[in-house]
Amino acid sequence: MEGMNNQILNINLSSQKISVDQLDDLILSNYLGGRGLGVKLFTDIIPKGIDPFSKENPLIFSIGPVTASTVPTSGRFSLVTKSPLTNTIFHSNSGGYWGPFFKRCGYDCLIVSGKSKIDDKSYIVIDGNDNIDIKDGTDLWGLKTSELVEKIREKEGKNSQVLCIGPAGENLVRISSIMNQGHRAFGRGGVGAVMGSKNLKAIVVKNGNKKFPIQDKEYMRKLNIVALDKIRVVPTTSQGLVMFGTSALVKVINLFGMFPVKNFQSAFTDSNTIDMVSGEKLREKYLVNSEGCYNCIIKCGRMTSTGEMSGKGPEYESLWALGPLTGIFNLKEITHANYLCNDYGLDTISTGGTIACAMEMRKNNIINNPDLEFGKHESLPNIIKTIALRDGIGDELAEGSLQFSKKYNSSKYAMQVKGMEIPAYDPRGAFGHALNYAVSSRGACHLTGFLAALEILGVPKLVDRFMINGKSDLLFLKQNQSAVEDSLVVCKFVGYALGFEFQARFLSTILHKEISSKDLITIGERIYNLERLYNFREGFSKEDDTLPSRFLEIPLTEGPSKGKVVPLNQLLKDYYHVRQWDNNGNPTEELLERLSIKRLV
Repeated sequence: MEGMNNQILNINLSSQKISVDQLDDLILSNYLGGRGLGVKLFTDIIPKGIDPFSKENPLIFSIGPVTASTVPTSGRFSLVTKSPLTNTIFHSNSGGYWGPFFKRCGYDCLIVSGKSKIDDKSYIVIDGNDNIDIKDGTDLWGLKTSELVEKIREKEGKNSQVLCIGPAGENLVRISSIMNQGHRAFGRGGVGAVMGSKNLKAIVVKNGNKKFPIQDKEYMRKLNIVALDKIRVVPTTSQGLVMFGTSALVKVINLFGMFPVKNFQSAFTDSNTIDMVSGEKLREKYLVNSEGCYNCIIKCGRMTSTGEMSGKGPEYESLWALGPLTGIFNLKEITHANYLCNDYGLDTISTGGTIACAMEMRKNNIINNPDLEFGKHESLPNIIKTIALRDGIGDELAEGSLQFSKKYNSSKYAMQVKGMEIPAYDPRGAFGHALNYAVSSRGACHLTGFLAALEILGVPKLVDRFMINGKSDLLFLKQNQSAVEDSLVVCKFVGYALGFEFQARFLSTILHKEISSKDLITIGERIYNLERLYNFREGFSKEDDTLPSRFLEIPLTEGPSKGKVVPLNQLLKDYYHVRQWDNNGNPTEELLERLSIKRLV
């Protein structure tokens, strides 16, 4: 397919075998690249019931046809594996420059399988000149991510792009991340632990020289001019994200009564208190400069310094999870906690969510640990460290909130779906967003179908957040669009400025053939249903499309979402109908035939 290398790089750590396979053009046509390609390859090769920590569970990194192009925000790439936190198929994506560098090395996909020997810690180097090496990483084991990136650059060159795990991944913490240059991440689902289970510390890529010519360069140039003009005009991409990064959302989400505090016990905070952790306050006190990914003018990344520590972030989700969710409103301590999570390689959302769960259990005398009290910011750094090192109670917290709470017969305090902690939007405040949490193939996720864009931000139009009728149709489109964005691969933020038809025009120009937005929606639908089929084969069912009872039975008591609970049963009934799934949430034969996919055995 045009715009791609049509090659898979296979690295088996057990046998030390490195090979290259050709990609089937039909697969690329049906699944594009990125998430779609990873999901297709994963479901083709993975047998039923594998342990996420087994050597058979691969890490599949994929780029897309748009990666490394002139299309705005085309620096992202995707990961697919089986999650040790949720036991679902798991997709994630990250930005920066690793993806474009890898594509220029001549590959579309890297499949890492097997496992290095216990005493043979390793790292991989892809040097851009057709040389791939599995190197001894013994001296890297135990390093924090910032230390490792610095050491790799000394060894391999200052322009090396580094994917790595921290101590949390090494210790198989089920809420650990794969870090990208030390501060970006494949953040959720415990994917860092999958990499750690392979005794693999890092994957290093150097820039290659492969090029991807566009036949109609002039048309692409004009498309880019129009796209950039739109990005510079739309308030979200020209003002909010530029000025404050994702932390611009703090006051906005609180204004709608959806900003969760103290493990979702409330979702609204007074204006003086919320200002203490706002994006405006972060900019005023700690911002050093802004940072963007490959070919991005938005530059939503925040490089910050408190005077004592420095690093990147916190992003909106991290600021919330390590702060108000745990009852902490000290911005300096929240920022330090964010740096620590990055250094240890921990998912900030699940780390904060698990700690908050434990804090509510402590409040209700289920556990008795004085460090786990809401608002006790001085204890937070040590708790984070104990989780990463699996030390003391940290060994229990390292399993995530669901498994931790189950140990004490208190799972009602775990704010999670399918085992993954819920992000920073109380589902009682936006019913479409709530539905997406419940049905997401990877567990509680705001990214797979961000209906809050319509229900809260009004992009591309504002819809009633408490409306039931029509929400399933909107979510169907949003989820399919998200699957396509993850497969092209582009940043979701660019979607706030550019309509989905723009993505079709960009892709058509790259592929040198006409692709409509309707064609893309069908591709997204195919990807989403294949993920569903995998999870159902692994034992998931309609019963897993749910939310914690708190959101279904206990109304919020204050704020603009006061009195609301999620009417999930009606939402699910409508959603299954729109998806062409049966009453048990299983894709129908007619649907599978239309999408040209088969049930997994």
